[in-house]
Amino acid sequence: MSTIMAPVGVVKLRARLFLLFFCLTLCAGMLQFTAATIQGYIGDRDMICPSVCRCDEDFIYCNDRGLSSIPSLPPSASVLYLQNNHINNPGLPTSLEHHLAVRVVYLYDNELDEFPLHLPPSVRELHLQDNNIRTIPRSTLARMPLLEKLHLDDNSISTVSIEDQAFADNPRLRLLFLSRNHLSSIPSGLPASLEELRLDDNRISTIPTHAFRGLASLRCLVLDGNLLANQRIADDTFSRLSNLTELSLVRNSLQTPPVNLPSAHLQRLSLQENALTHMPRGSLDGMHRLLRLDLSGNNLTTLPRGLFKDLDGLGQLLVRGNPWHCGCNLRWLYDWLHARGNSITVRGLTCHGPDRVRDMALIDLSSEMEECEVVRIAGTRDKMGGAGMDSVTTQTPPQGSLFTLRSKRPGFGLPDSGLDYTLSSSGVGKSLALNVKPLSHNSVRVTWSVAQPSSSFRLSWLRLGIGNAMGSITETLVRGDRREYLLTSLQPRSSYIICMVPLPASSEGNKVSSGDADSDEALVCAKAETSDLITLEDEEDENSPQMTALPLAGIIGGASAIVSLALIFCVFCWYGHRTGHLCPRDHYTRNNSRKNKNYDDYIESGTKKDNTILEIRGPGFQMTPMAACEPMQPKPLREDYIIHTIFPSNGTGPYKGVNHVSDAGHGTNRGYREGGIPDIDYCYT
Repeated sequence: MSTIMAPVGVVKLRARLFLLFFCLTLCAGMLQFTAATIQGYIGDRDMICPSVCRCDEDFIYCNDRGLSSIPSLPPSASVLYLQNNHINNPGLPTSLEHHLAVRVVYLYDNELDEFPLHLPPSVRELHLQDNNIRTIPRSTLARMPLLEKLHLDDNSISTVSIEDQAFADNPRLRLLFLSRNHLSSIPSGLPASLEELRLDDNRISTIPTHAFRGLASLRCLVLDGNLLANQRIADDTFSRLSNLTELSLVRNSLQTPPVNLPSAHLQRLSLQENALTHMPRGSLDGMHRLLRLDLSGNNLTTLPRGLFKDLDGLGQLLVRGNPWHCGCNLRWLYDWLHARGNSITVRGLTCHGPDRVRDMALIDLSSEMEECEVVRIAGTRDKMGGAGMDSVTTQTPPQGSLFTLRSKRPGFGLPDSGLDYTLSSSGVGKSLALNVKPLSHNSVRVTWSVAQPSSSFRLSWLRLGIGNAMGSITETLVRGDRREYLLTSLQPRSSYIICMVPLPASSEGNKVSSGDADSDEALVCAKAETSDLITLEDEEDENSPQMTALPLAGIIGGASAIVSLALIFCVFCWYGHRTGHLCPRDHYTRNNSRKNKNYDDYIESGTKKDNTILEIRGPGFQMTPMAACEPMQPKPLREDYIIHTIFPSNGTGPYKGVNHVSDAGHGTNRGYREGGIPDIDYCYT
């Protein structure tokens, strides 16, 4: 019995142990499920996007929401779009520093007054343009040691508001934009890692030598819209930028390109909208990698020969907006463009003068440029024959203190007079501009201007004739300080080619330097034609009678004016006398013991003066003698007078009534009686 009971107890024990193990396993599974659920819930909570923003993985779009502060952001956010809001400096939470995944922050077009604090140290690109930031403190930038791109355009930053060595703690900064601020000079302490610097539309007027010191990595420099002039740029300012590939100096006050431009790697050079008047030879030397040159909107009329000799890779040449003078001075450019063919794109090379080629493209002036070649060959022959010709020095030259060389050379091959020369009254060369103007039938005035001073000038003029034996060449040396010369004793009604070339300092006396390699390029020619002598004499004969008649015409005109004034004065006096303004009838002068005293007629007649009657304009009074009512007595003498009222010829008066009755007596009038004025009054004196 006991043997049977033992196995039953073992079975029960095993069942209980199995049940216990099953319960423990079930509890462990429930605990794992609960932990996984809680962890997933927390993870989902961390990825919640702000309600006012839109999220796309780690890109958070909170722009254009009218926000005044930055909302809570998920920890995984890497790019923050917060532009076009009303966020100010207090709206930047301190918790923003703990978002270490943020790499790019867009905060432009907000209401920031100071450089923002509490930005994550992991930021590599920061956009702060279109705010009102005034200062750049070093301590704030030091919190972002990984910063590579900083945009601070359109703020209120001045040179003094940038703390000294403000970028010293940003060794990775490659791009710095400070356009449209209030900078007056180049900021100091820029990091050596900088590759692109934009300082356009500021107030920078001076660039010292040390401005770009240490910026060997700089590749793009933009200085558009400043106050730069050649006199305020140090000579070796840009030479330190050995790796510069793009230089933009648009909208400044440059008259020539800055000297010592970096040429090794420069690919784009922008000089448009300045005040460039000429491009010195050598200013573009060594720029073998230049791809784009923009000279638009300046005052250039010509370019010196050899300016583009190193621009083998130039693909774009923009020169619109310049008053180009397409004469023989640009023949070299014409040949250069034809040689390049379709490998270069030219924009704006349109002629502004002379008039015959105005508004034409230089590349289309084939016939004109061929005629320039004829003139150049003639000038070359002139110089080649000048070394061996017999010269006669005149003792009294017409103008100039130096000697004049005259040479008759019948065998000299002159161009055919039938050629249509393209030379005009002015010529422009690489360093000299020549202008000629005929003054009379035998004189021509020559004026010139030079870009660089010269010791002397050689002036030559050639008269064009019908045959080769008709021409004559005259040469003279002119002092280097002279700028005009008068050619006299010329042939009337003749065409002259006048040429001038500046001589180097080694030329002295009558020795012309024949070893000057640039003499062909420096030669500038112009054409002038003297007038006909007969025409001038006829004009002088026609003008002489006119000049003689001028005094007689003046005398006649003056006499007529005096007579007219006298007649006007007489008419005025007659009219004044007639109207009584000059000789009034109300007063007279007695010649007796009361001489020189004026008496009134009414007082003399013993009648009281009636102002109402005197105000009458039409009628007047007249005193006439009448027959004495009593016999005449010798003493006292008495004369009787009757006062008649005098009316105008039409019989009307100011007191005349509507019912007018005219009697034949002494002019009685009912209107006067009705007005209280008697018709006839007797008075005695």
